[in-house]
This record gives sequence, C-alpha cells and structure tokens, in this order.
Amino acid sequence: MQNLSKDLTSNDFKKAARRAIFAIIFFMISYFLLLLLAIAFAGLCAALGVGLMSFKIHWLTLVLGAGLIGMGLIVVFFLIKFVFKKHKIDRSNLIEISEADAPILYQDIREIVAQVGTNFPKRIYLSHEVNACVFYDSTFLSMIFPVKKNLQIGMALINTVTRAELKVILAHEFGHFSQRSMKVGSYVYTVNQIIFNMLYDNEGYGKVIQKFAGISSYFAFFAGLGIKVIEGIQWVLKKLYDIVNLHHLQLSREMEFHADAIAVNTIGSLPFISSMMRLDLSNNAYDRTLGYYEQKSSVNLKPTNIYPQHQFVMKILAEDTGVEFVNSLPNVTKEYLNRYNKSKLVIKNQWASHPSTEDRIAAIAMGSFPVGEDNGEAASVMFADINGLQSNITAKLFENVEYTGEISEDSFQSFETHFKQDFIKKSFPSIFNGYYDNYNPTKIDLEQSTVNEVSITFDQLYANDKIEMLYSAFSLEADINTLKQIQTEPTDIKSFEYDGDKYQISDINELLPKLEGELSDIKISMSINDVVIHEYFKKKAIANNSCNLYLEKYNALLSFDKT
Repeated sequence: MQNLSKDLTSNDFKKAARRAIFAIIFFMISYFLLLLLAIAFAGLCAALGVGLMSFKIHWLTLVLGAGLIGMGLIVVFFLIKFVFKKHKIDRSNLIEISEADAPILYQDIREIVAQVGTNFPKRIYLSHEVNACVFYDSTFLSMIFPVKKNLQIGMALINTVTRAELKVILAHEFGHFSQRSMKVGSYVYTVNQIIFNMLYDNEGYGKVIQKFAGISSYFAFFAGLGIKVIEGIQWVLKKLYDIVNLHHLQLSREMEFHADAIAVNTIGSLPFISSMMRLDLSNNAYDRTLGYYEQKSSVNLKPTNIYPQHQFVMKILAEDTGVEFVNSLPNVTKEYLNRYNKSKLVIKNQWASHPSTEDRIAAIAMGSFPVGEDNGEAASVMFADINGLQSNITAKLFENVEYTGEISEDSFQSFETHFKQDFIKKSFPSIFNGYYDNYNPTKIDLEQSTVNEVSITFDQLYANDKIEMLYSAFSLEADINTLKQIQTEPTDIKSFEYDGDKYQISDINELLPKLEGELSDIKISMSINDVVIHEYFKKKAIANNSCNLYLEKYNALLSFDKT
C-alpha cells in the first residue's frame, strides 16, 4: 500500500515539523528545570522551617516554620497540579453513525483510506455546522502509543456539496490521518493543556491557597510570597507557550497544504477547488439561517429540519449576487470573489492555524495534479436516511434554546415565504447591481443642482466598472486603516507586501500618502458618478412632472442616512 503522505511531503513541511519538535523539547527541558528549581526551593523552605522549629519550641517558631514549609509545597504543587486534572471531551452535540446509517459514505471512506495509505477512523460523528475535522482523545498515553483518530463531518457541509466534493474534503482529513506530524499535534495539545492549567485553570488551586492563608496572618504572608514566586513561573510559561504555539501553528499551515495535496492527488483538483470556493457562501447562508431562528425564538418557533432552509438561503444569496449554478449548486469563481476583495495588502499572519483559501487554491494550481471529475451527484445520497439524520441534528442544535411558551414547528414553506419577504424588504432591487449595498451616495446641494444634458444610460450608471470602483475604494480605505494601526500599535509584524512589492514597517510613512492620494482620486470619481445619477433621475422626474416628489424622496434619503 503506497503512502501518499511520504511522497507529497514538501521541504517546508519537514522544516516546520522539525521546528515544532525542537520547540516541544525546549519546553520539556525548561519545565523540568522549573520543577527541579521548585523542588530545591521547597527543600530549602523545609530545611529553614524545620531548623526554625528546632531552634526554639515556641508557638511563633512553629507557625513560621510551618508557613515556610507550606510556601515551598504551594510552589511545587502549582507545577504538578495538572496531573490531577481530568479532561472530559463534550460530545453531546455529536451523533455517531454506523455503516447502516451511511453505507455509501463507508464505502467511499474505505476507498479513500486504501488510496491514501492510512487507517479507517475509530468513530464517525455528525455535527451541525459547515466543517469536517479529525480529532482524537489526547492523553499522556497518546504521546507514547498510536491513537486511532475520529472523523467529524458537519451536516451543513454535506448539505451544500456534491459527493465528489465531500470525498475530496474527506481525503484531506485522511491526509491528516496519514501524517506523522499528527503525533507532534498530540504533544502540543498536551503541552497546551499543561500550560493552560497552570496559567488559567486555578479555581481549585486558589481555594487551597485561601484556606492556607486563612489559618493565620503569618500563613497569609508566606502565601503571598509563594504567589509572587508563582507569578514569575507563569511569566516564563507564557513565553514558552508563545514559542511552542508559534512553531506548531507554522506546522499546522504546512499540514493543511500537505493534506490538500494528498486529497487532490487522490480525488482531483476540480471538486477540491469548487468546494473550497463555495464554503464561505455556505457558511454565510448557515449563519443567516441560524440568525433567523434566533429571532424567532421569542415567538417560540423552531424548525423540524433546518437544512432545507439552509439550502434555500444559499440559493437566494447566490442568485442575488449573480452567481451561476452548476449541478444545482452555486459555482463560486475566483473572479466573483475578486469583485468584492480589491485589497493589495498582504500580511503574513504567523498565528493563523490555516492558510487562506486563496493560498490553498494557488498552491494546488502550481502543482501537477489530476483534474478529476464531478458528475453532480449530491453528497446526501451517501446516507440511508438523510432527512432523519438532519432532523436529529436539528433537534440537538435547538434542545438548549430557552422558549417562553408552547413551541411551534416551522415548516419549510412558511420559512421560504417569510425569509424571502424579509430579504427583499432589506435589499436594494437587483437593477442597481449592488451599487448601494454597502455605499451611501454623496450628498448633493439640491439648491445649486442644475439639470445638464445627460446622455448616459441607466445601465452605464450602475455598470460593473462602477461597482469595481466602489469596492476598490472600500479595500483601499481598509488597507490604509490597517497600515495606520500597524504603525501606531505594538505588533510583531516586521514586513508586509503591497501590490506585489515588499515593504518594511519603516516604509509606511512613505507609502501612506500615495495610497491616500489614490483613495482621494477614486472618491472624486465616485462623487462625480453620484452627481450624474442625480441629474439623470432629476431629468426623468422633470419629464414626468414629478420633480418635487423626486426631491422630497431624495431629502428623505439624506435624512435617513444621517440616522
């Protein structure tokens, strides 16, 4: 059985794995040094305490000696208390499925694990969201012995992809299964649990110190000294935490690229790219669907099955923004995404666990991978009773919502009617091509406004080049604000790229005036177009003997804009 994980491992992946391992080793060495110093400190406190009590038998020497011994024990216990902490993973929001529930899914998974060269998951769970992931029970034993991983698939993901797209997403997750660096992830998870426990999970420990300090004012004094020592240890631990996680996050990003390569090599680049491009739209639709029912909770309304509603909302959003459909699903293209994101600023986020969608797709485009195929078959066919599973997950999703009266089940037909009415009410007509969706027109002095000869057409006023002009201004303004924030606030950022050129932080002073000049020019063009739009409609109003009504409506718009 060929292991694709080895064949597709990049040099960057290997370097990131080595750095993460070295960071963990550095943490372990540092931790044991801290522990040895704490034990030595406790030994010194014990020796001084016993010596003090032996020097003269008196209640004061006994109390002071016991306080010294207690201070040493407090510090040592702080460094080992994580051993006594039990970690329980909450799986109450998940539904475990068997082969009887999803025979085709199990069949496809067997094919994928055979191709990738990895193991079948220990358990397969369904959750409610737009996501798929690998997780495992990480304990001290998992740092030594192999641990079987679990697979989690979000029903909202299944709801908005084809069978081929779901297969490539699962192949990505099984790419993680095959990675030896997942062992590094187990170590980092355990290290994070240890540091988190010592830094933040101190409720029980704090009660112990309070009881100790409450025995007498002398004990309170030694407890205060012990806390000062612990604060010093916590400062060191925070620095270690940053080192370990910085390198692990770098490894995590490389693991994503590596798993992508395995997935695409197994299934194909076509379903990978189409699914990745649609995920943001699917997430947006799912969030809007949840938001709708969050508002309806006040009238005790909930869905029996939220997923037909999710599909409907995604369809509405796609149609509203002009996205074409392929295989009954929105076909989100790079050109569509670029229409709304004109930013030229690139800042490497060293604390991100995942690379951006754009970077992941670009990495696949640079490689030589099979294209694959997608016959458009829905992912839902992989399940024996998809409606039953969706209803069960919906019930789990809403079981903790607090209602004030008798609950009513909302039908899909009712949702379709009310959501569409609300959407239309809150949206501008499509004839404006999204011009006013995120933009309020320039205020025009109506008293000085005169009707000039307007030869431009309605479609030209709201053409795609005008929309691109708006979003160029939005992105440019956001880039300027980001650069100003970097300039004025403390940050770890040393350099950035703008429009393909690399800059240092010291170059911001020189770059900002140039960008502000560009923004000013675009805003002038936007204002000119707003004036032309005003003149166009005013001329139409005069021709229809409704100029006063037009001006009244325009003033109402300006008044609304002020609020």
